Amino acid sequence: MYVCMCHAVTEDQVKKAIDAGANSPRQIAKGCKAGTDCGSCVRRIQAMLGEHGARPCPTARLAAKLGLTDPESDAGRPAPAPAPAGRAPLPAVRALEPAPLRAA
Repeated sequence: MYVCMCHAVTEDQVKKAIDAGANSPRQIAKGCKAGTDCGSCVRRIQAMLGEHGARPCPTARLAAKLGLTDPESDAGRPAPAPAPAGRAPLPAVRALEPAPLRAA
């Protein structure tokens, strides 16, 4: 199956790059250009890296720090690292409520 339609890169090509030592989307892109055009394949590449033991992408780590991840899907994952000394923790995020509808 294709991962990157822009450069016709398949899952097998990405898996071979991972097996050869690539551990980030940027390293995958150096070998086969996947993720360098429209970028729609980068999340799939990140997922494939995660499936093969690479560390999660920064977005996933940030989501975990903010408590936005699904606890069911995080079972078995290590806890995120604490914030560096001297830095304040990120503020909590609250859900937005929909605006009330106005009568026309």
